[in-house]
Amino acid sequence: MSLAMHVPILAIAVPLLGAFALPLMAKVHHRLRDLWALVVGAFTVAMIVTLAVQVFTVGVQVYTLGADTPDATLGPQGFPIRITLVADAMGAFMALISALLGGAALIYALGFLEESKGKTLSMSLFLLLWAGMLGLKLTGDMFNFFVFLELTSVAACGLIGYRAWESRPPEAAFKTLVMFILGGLMVLLAVAILYGEYGALNMAFLSAQIGGSLLDRVALGLLLGGLLMKAGAVPMHMWAPDAYGEADANTAIVLVANTQAGLYALFRVVFTLYGGAATPEVGYLVTTLGALTVLVAVLMAVVQTNLGRLVAYGAISQIGYMLLAAGVGLVTLGVGPEFGRVALQGGVFHMFNDAACIGLLFLCVGAVRRAAGSGDLRSLGGLAHTEKWTSGFFLLGALALAGIPPLNGFASKLMIYQSVFQLSPILTALAVLASILLLAVFVRAFQGAFLGPRQSMSGAPLSPAMLAGMAVLAVVVIAFGLVPDLVVRHLVAPAAEALWTGRDVYLAAVLGG
Repeated sequence: MSLAMHVPILAIAVPLLGAFALPLMAKVHHRLRDLWALVVGAFTVAMIVTLAVQVFTVGVQVYTLGADTPDATLGPQGFPIRITLVADAMGAFMALISALLGGAALIYALGFLEESKGKTLSMSLFLLLWAGMLGLKLTGDMFNFFVFLELTSVAACGLIGYRAWESRPPEAAFKTLVMFILGGLMVLLAVAILYGEYGALNMAFLSAQIGGSLLDRVALGLLLGGLLMKAGAVPMHMWAPDAYGEADANTAIVLVANTQAGLYALFRVVFTLYGGAATPEVGYLVTTLGALTVLVAVLMAVVQTNLGRLVAYGAISQIGYMLLAAGVGLVTLGVGPEFGRVALQGGVFHMFNDAACIGLLFLCVGAVRRAAGSGDLRSLGGLAHTEKWTSGFFLLGALALAGIPPLNGFASKLMIYQSVFQLSPILTALAVLASILLLAVFVRAFQGAFLGPRQSMSGAPLSPAMLAGMAVLAVVVIAFGLVPDLVVRHLVAPAAEALWTGRDVYLAAVLGG
């Protein structure tokens, strides 16, 4: 049996086992630990890319644990009782986002984290979070959906608050933990309701059975509430600014990937699990929450004086654009107009674009803090004299985030604007104005941090590993903006189609027929 057949489980198991082995490597020597982390990271990225190639060229990939063959999903009586991993185009697309941000974060961390400040612990928790995110995106049953959701919550809170010698990170971790516990309990209760009603946990089997009963709607409400907390959507966003703002730079960008994993879980629930029973009302709810998230986050970004929190609110605002696009797709799912399909494609495309440009901005924030010893815009200035690469990368990320052509954010936001306009011109006007205001906010931040007279720097210069991590994301920002048609045709459209019309294909791949 070839290694390629086991790619789905290896993509999860390798970083999971690597996380527990990494402290042992550190006991031997810190260089062995770094080498181990790089090997585990490289192998994980290779497995994700291999899986994506299989999915986009062959079709849905199903892997069943404990079966005679990996593609045997049903038990002896034809009932789905085994643990199943399922990778369709949307799952593979999201795994690629995890590969991008995880790889960039790992490279950056090697040059950014300090030995005396918990480097081994941070890297172990990072690999654990990486494994959890990949498991959440590839699982095919609701119980492991919950398990991986909780794994990401525990690892994320640990990454945010492990610096116990400082006062603010543990406080931010506690706020995040409270919200994640509430969200996790809601998801667990929903899973219990569905299991009690249908006696199964397999997502494809449940999707074929769900018909829109009162219990089904209660479970959907619980799932929506729990996953919106995880995604950081308004009004459940209060944990996100503290978490992003207080975390290390390499942690902040995997928190972006973790937030998007929660958003993916939401999309999987409403489009695949409840696709046959989805109602336009759910779409309007998601659209409304998306619009509120965009508006509130941008307005909060205006008053920020801390560079990390400013970027954090910029990250939250982009979640609003994705929810806005997904909501339009849900509203039109049963009717099928073309603008609903385009909206969903724009939202999916924006997930990758947001990951690249927000990730780049957070890495720049880390470089600023390291060089100047602070992220307070009131005490910064003139960094462009000494930190030319950081200033250039920050400007690139800010322009991409605001949707300035020809960078990657422009293409996805244009798709969202055009499609949302068909549903509501008012929402489109709001989204465009928010982007303009966000651009003004980041121009002000760039001027405050990087322009002005040269100042003495008390911190350390940019390391080659930090520069390499930022360069990886900068290349994606530019490349995806220059050839958006290719990206949409070969990656985005299949991923969006897996949600839009791919439910039957997903069910057939798992259940047969």
